[in-house]
Amino acid sequence: MKKQLLIFAVSAGLIILNQYGFAQNVDYLKPQQQLINTIQNNFTTAAIQYEFLKRQLDSGQFPKSYNAATRKLETSNSGWWCSGFYPGTLLLLYEQNHSPVVLAEAARMMAVLAKEQYNIHTHDLGFMMYTSFGNANRIAPSGEDKQILINSAKSLATRFNPKVGCIKSWDSKPSDFLVIIDNMMNLELLFWATKETGDSSFYKIAVTHANTTMKNHYRPDYSSYHVINYNPETGEVQQKKTAQGYANESAWARGQVWGLYGFTVMYRETKDKKYLEQAEHIAHFILTNPNLPADKIPYWDFNDPGIPNVLRDASAGAIMASALLELCRYADKNDAVDYFNTAQTILKTLSSNTYKAVLGTNGGFILKHSVGNLPSKSEVDVPLTYADYYFVEAMKRYTQFAAK
Repeated sequence: MKKQLLIFAVSAGLIILNQYGFAQNVDYLKPQQQLINTIQNNFTTAAIQYEFLKRQLDSGQFPKSYNAATRKLETSNSGWWCSGFYPGTLLLLYEQNHSPVVLAEAARMMAVLAKEQYNIHTHDLGFMMYTSFGNANRIAPSGEDKQILINSAKSLATRFNPKVGCIKSWDSKPSDFLVIIDNMMNLELLFWATKETGDSSFYKIAVTHANTTMKNHYRPDYSSYHVINYNPETGEVQQKKTAQGYANESAWARGQVWGLYGFTVMYRETKDKKYLEQAEHIAHFILTNPNLPADKIPYWDFNDPGIPNVLRDASAGAIMASALLELCRYADKNDAVDYFNTAQTILKTLSSNTYKAVLGTNGGFILKHSVGNLPSKSEVDVPLTYADYYFVEAMKRYTQFAAK
């Protein structure tokens, strides 16, 4: 069921043919046994937390967050952009503990989620369907899951405008075509669909979207705007802004790491060096930023003038760790070591009592202290499902460096 790394000992060192299809000598990236032990404990406690979370959900409810003040779990229906992360995390945990209870809960939630394969009103079908059905199909290939994923890719493709060269993110008035940097995370579903069906249109949409994003979302220092508003008739940029960050010209932390992760995936799927270069430029902006704390968990926005007395975003840290643990497989040795060590520091920090919840607390979520949308005062300094998902994914990726 589980895809294992294929490891070959050769005279030049350890060569790993990883899950992404690249052969890379990474024998200089050495995981720390103490952190491996911590991660194994994290997997165990995370499964216990998620069984606690499961008991609080009514039929059809997906967890969103937890309000510590009211001690109430905040939930959504299947149409919320985060709906895939809960079953996705359960599936990643199932790979570690093979618990039938965990697998059954993932299956229960995906049965509710399945109808979203036909949802043409969201750009987040990658988040919703690939983190859930994509992981399920990877673990145990299923004709039903494959068809759900293909239908999801078809639904996502309906939001592509060839004049703009992008997939629309948020629906708005007819004169607007809004695209957010988060959308880079939904392209992986399209690449999968081309490989599965042989239909190159999905691949072409993903590449065109990424190229347009590289051109218009990024500043000269490789920080990213959150939102670009295009003219849907001409493709002209009408506005550049940062809706969930401190200001239009600021670097909203989670937006930066969405781009880091997304362009790393672009390189994996296309082998085009320009995407590797883009990912490394973004990594350089983040890792050399004077406002990146020593423990590597970003402030919610790199340019908040109140730093250091502002909130951190655990979700941005988790996403960054997972992205760097893939990017380090493609980079040259010096950069790879930097990426790997940064991810290692993030995992240590997130495993500390500051960020990792005590069993039976935090509504059942694994991590504390994420920031959803501070300007709108929504999901501020709370647990979030995607923080948990990318934390578990990052831990899994780290342990793969120890596979023998």
